[in-house]
Amino acid sequence: MTSYLGSGNPATHRTDYTPEWLGNLAEDVTLEASVLNGILRGPEAVRTILGFARTLYDYQEFNFVGPYGDNGFVEDYTAIFRGNPIGSVVVINFNEAGQAQQIIINHRPLTSVVRWTTLMREHFTGTEYEPYFLSAAELAELA
Repeated sequence: MTSYLGSGNPATHRTDYTPEWLGNLAEDVTLEASVLNGILRGPEAVRTILGFARTLYDYQEFNFVGPYGDNGFVEDYTAIFRGNPIGSVVVINFNEAGQAQQIIINHRPLTSVVRWTTLMREHFTGTEYEPYFLSAAELAELA
């Protein structure tokens, strides 16, 4: 089984990363992610979801962070969240004004995706964001 623990070197474990693009979101920004059941739209929704999601990490270890192509940016990292390993690739596409317009986050392995969406659902229960995360009943139906 593949390990998502990174290098194991504590000196490379970051707890302070704040992506610059998060402060420069387009009014019509979208967020798609493995842990989401649907597409989030708008800067408030994206900041709310990612703002909480960032608190779940014990640490992140980056393999690559930087531009790609003419209007893109990529983050490739492994991390631990509440003791669980997770690997993530984040792709950001910028509009002509240089604002983040489309954010796509792919997580792995599936067990961590399920744990992550469960934690997010618990946090956002009773809010407008609750339906974006699978409930226990919905997860059971998938089994």
